[in-house]
Amino acid sequence: MPKPYLPQEILDHIVGFLHDEPEALKACCLASKSWVPRTRKHLFAKIEFKSAKDFELWTKAFPDPSNSPSHHTHTMFVRCNQLIVAANAREVDLIQTFSHVARLRLFWLSMDNSLRPTTDDLKKISLAPFHKFSSTLKSLRLQFLLLPYPQIFNLVHSSPLLEDFALFGLSPSSSDGGDIPGQQAAIPLSSPAFTGCLELHIRRGMGNPARRLLDMPGGLHFRKLALSWFQEDDLQWITEFMTRCTDTLECIDLDCNPPCAFILVLC
Repeated sequence: MPKPYLPQEILDHIVGFLHDEPEALKACCLASKSWVPRTRKHLFAKIEFKSAKDFELWTKAFPDPSNSPSHHTHTMFVRCNQLIVAANAREVDLIQTFSHVARLRLFWLSMDNSLRPTTDDLKKISLAPFHKFSSTLKSLRLQFLLLPYPQIFNLVHSSPLLEDFALFGLSPSSSDGGDIPGQQAAIPLSSPAFTGCLELHIRRGMGNPARRLLDMPGGLHFRKLALSWFQEDDLQWITEFMTRCTDTLECIDLDCNPPCAFILVLC
């Protein structure tokens, strides 16, 4: 049959209705080669890398970065300890092809929860490969077993459009080496927007990240605070965050451990 003609706007409208139907989008790719670019922006809008093997499969599927759908990705989840600890040049180049990511989640917990990272492990961590997201990154969510603060805040400083920031994990104790420096990267300091939501759920106290956030030269303009209180000193930092965000704050979500501590917050 002669190829029927439909205006591009109509085709885009049809594919747009299927944005959350991956199987239907894959069928569209098979129906017509001309539909592939339209479907890719939906199929690859959200990407998850749960292991180093996933990166290998991506490279095998898209060996030519110039023809990769990575520029369609706006939400990215990475659970890959090896990548974060010691990324090689090939993996770094691959990560940096995802140049339009707006929401990034990094998850670094041992598959065996009985195994904790050593001081040497923390010193090897480098989040520098993710600094190329700085032109578009608006939401950063980090979940680490032990928090490598210098690396985390290097990434924060490299993201001038950052609005939402969430941090989950344990503060390194003195026996873990305290504020372990890790691998450093020379980056220009910037003042993130910080106009969205701040989430801090940090056992052993939020003092370290709280001090770093409160010292940001651009100030804090969060509309929502979601904070967990694990240590007695955390109340001081919770109060300080509320004070700094008085002009913009719309919502406060407090998780007090133990629950009876909430009475002290009310007082």
